[in-house]
Amino acid sequence: MIFTILLIALATIVGIQFIYYIFIFGRFSFAKQKTFSSKKVAVSVIICAKNEAENIKKYFPILIAQNHPEYELILIDDASTDDTLELFEEYQKTYSNVRLVKVENNETFWANKKYALTLGIKTAKYNHLLFTDADCYPNSKEWINQMTSQFSEKKHIVLGYGAYEKVKNSFLNKIIRFETLLTATQYFGWANSGKPYMGVGRNLAYQKDLFFKVGGFVNHMKVRSGDDDLFINQVSTKENTAICYTPESFTYSEPKKTFKNWFNQKRRHVSTAKLYSTFDRFQLGLFYITQFLFIILSIILFAFQQEWLLVLSLVLIRYVFTWISLGYAASKLNEKDTLLWYPIIEIILIFTQLNVFFTNLISKPVHWK
Repeated sequence: MIFTILLIALATIVGIQFIYYIFIFGRFSFAKQKTFSSKKVAVSVIICAKNEAENIKKYFPILIAQNHPEYELILIDDASTDDTLELFEEYQKTYSNVRLVKVENNETFWANKKYALTLGIKTAKYNHLLFTDADCYPNSKEWINQMTSQFSEKKHIVLGYGAYEKVKNSFLNKIIRFETLLTATQYFGWANSGKPYMGVGRNLAYQKDLFFKVGGFVNHMKVRSGDDDLFINQVSTKENTAICYTPESFTYSEPKKTFKNWFNQKRRHVSTAKLYSTFDRFQLGLFYITQFLFIILSIILFAFQQEWLLVLSLVLIRYVFTWISLGYAASKLNEKDTLLWYPIIEIILIFTQLNVFFTNLISKPVHWK
């Protein structure tokens, strides 16, 4: 009797996963990128940096060489102690479209990136804002054109893809990039389904007037992280949000090189999810729970050899439709090589997520310093 119940539970979980991967994530995986004729809108590109001198040296030449007729670079130095400020001052003197924002720590907003970003947004002279991080770089000179082409009379938010560089012979790198692929497939899929819930600050655009209309980050200013996902979770709707995933619109950043550093990064990201809307917490929780239970129930039923042929069929069916959905998504996002290790990586991610959850209960993760 107990094994019959477990078998029914497994079948139900596979059904729920089918809905996620085919009917929700599939809205991105199987969709065609919507193209708009670019109006070449004026854009303020905003970059916040804290002790990022080495990355600034590497990536500024790509940012200043963008093929866009009218844009400014808002460079925010958030109380750096290295040469970041000196570099920014030099760039401001050299380039007429570079503007510098100096941020000094204060007791109210000590080491708060949202405070620094707010000052940068106030300084921006254009209504259309495009964000990336100081340790990121655009994949092409068409980055600004591609991202801003998705703006329209109704679309005031554009979600982009922030990828990580490939590192040869690194299994950790495949884990990081697969997780990035899965996360993007989720938030792009939900956006195309009319329920956008997050974006990534590595590649994100929205309008300045929208930011101030909702009071900016005021609802979660005391939360150190979430300048991207919490803000998008608050303001994005079916009507005002578009996505952009052309290869020219990608940004790239250097991935973590050790499991410890990556784990700490995940702790920061996960800590904001508890502040999402009720529906978004539910759908994310249900997705994770069905992933976890699929692995556990499959192992139990195989171990006791109960209806093993039916169990095997359910397992194979589940991996076939997930591989198909993620395969199409990976082709769009140039991450196909991560799928070779998909079943193993998925198990690692499931139990890493569980570890992150319990670790965050014990201690708070470290954020922007």
